[in-house]
Amino acid sequence: MKQVFEVANIRCGGCANTITKALEEAGFIGVEVDLSCEPRKVTADIADEAQLAHFKAILRSLGYPLSHEARGFTEDTILKAKSFVSCAVGKIN
Repeated sequence: MKQVFEVANIRCGGCANTITKALEEAGFIGVEVDLSCEPRKVTADIADEAQLAHFKAILRSLGYPLSHEARGFTEDTILKAKSFVSCAVGKIN
């Protein structure tokens, strides 16, 4: 079932490329990143809770947590730093 999530730290097409590539390589289909709104939205076909947990873990590992997830200052800073690196990689690819 197609689901839409509000995701933090997405700034540009480089971020979108990194997210799309990582999710598609993990087997997610229908991946779309909407850069036209704030907060940014990521859409994907997610079948069950296990797949949802995997989806969230991939985003988080790249520095893009869901917008509504609670984060402390240190964790938020680390995730932003990861997202800068992910963004740069997405711009290169």
